[in-house]
Amino acid sequence: MELSEELATAAWRKATRSASNGGDCLEVAPLSGGRVGLRDTEAPEKAPFVVSASVWDAFIDGAKKGEFDF
Repeated sequence: MELSEELATAAWRKATRSASNGGDCLEVAPLSGGRVGLRDTEAPEKAPFVVSASVWDAFIDGAKKGEFDF
């Protein structure tokens, strides 16, 4: 399956807490090979970012450790 087809049929989801922030959210979708797709909920027609499993894991680890807290 080509990446464009995989992205079109991906199971996109967003955080349950995102409803209270005015819709400024990202959606994520698991992809083949451990990759993860990321897209803007307000512009799903735009090309999403696709990151490797290691990049996604590093992001999640940093978020859990508070590296992105203001």
